[in-house]
Amino acid sequence: MVILSMPAVNEQFSSSIIKNCKSPSSFFPCIPLIDLSKPDTKNQLVKACEEFGFFKVVNHGVPMEFITKLESEAIKFFSSPLIQKEKAGPPDPFGYGSKKIGPNGDVGWVEYILLSTNPDFNYQKFASILGVNPQDIRDAVNDYVSEMKKMACEILEMLAEGLKIHPRNVFSKLLMDEQSDSLFRLNHYPPCPPDQEFNGRNLIGFGEHTDPQIISLLRSNNTSGLQISIVDGHWISVPPDQNSFFINVGDSLQVMTNGRFKSVKHRFLANSVKSRLSMIYFGGPPLSEKIGPLASLLMKGEQDSLYKEFTWFEYKKSAYKSRLADNRLVLFQKLV
Repeated sequence: MVILSMPAVNEQFSSSIIKNCKSPSSFFPCIPLIDLSKPDTKNQLVKACEEFGFFKVVNHGVPMEFITKLESEAIKFFSSPLIQKEKAGPPDPFGYGSKKIGPNGDVGWVEYILLSTNPDFNYQKFASILGVNPQDIRDAVNDYVSEMKKMACEILEMLAEGLKIHPRNVFSKLLMDEQSDSLFRLNHYPPCPPDQEFNGRNLIGFGEHTDPQIISLLRSNNTSGLQISIVDGHWISVPPDQNSFFINVGDSLQVMTNGRFKSVKHRFLANSVKSRLSMIYFGGPPLSEKIGPLASLLMKGEQDSLYKEFTWFEYKKSAYKSRLADNRLVLFQKLV
């Protein structure tokens, strides 16, 4: 199992982002906070994507009953005996997995369920799990994912407006497409054994990585563990908030904005006291979709394209062959 030291917050950060943070601690209180109920948040969203690639949204409009219903079903599943849960695996690509993350040697203190966002996805793998009704899981996931897609599209359309590019749905149409290759993931991080946490060293629940899709929407229970890397490789702990959603820019959106938006590297640490449950919607384009910097952004900035054009299938295939911490985009960058 991977164990890693937690670096302290460096008070000498030169970034203007860090300078404005007046109360440095083990948590980072300056995460951009965006109220989606306000009429004009597009400029705040653009700034957050440029400076952080990460932000928190409140007043998101997602019914709490959808959140609690899905969380309840997930807790029932993960509380089942391992021998029962394993009947819903392995993830091929969908299903239950434990500790092993992907095919290339990455491991973590985590168990998870990978699911398609297709409402007709077959949940029969879960039929044998004690206390779990496949139809209940299907209904809970479909209700929740429908809200995630709605929120993701709203955010992407405001970003397009903030960038002054047309049409307004240039990003969101990729998620709305019937062939959208979006993904839903439930991660459960059990409390780690006490002997795995000592001298300020923490067990890695899910190793450092960027998300390859367009946008990711994360919600977790009120347990700490999420960290993002924003300045010179320093890791910053994000205070938990079970009533809000955290949004990540994905690699594909970084490419489409020609590097203007940043795909943030993040990781999750295990907790020795409390379990952590995360629910993540990954908004992805159709497999055949060509990904490249938008021509309208190149013309406005008179900037050359930083990336070669590729299909989402090509990038997904390349990412699947990589390790979590690899810089997947380097293979698609243009040589200067």
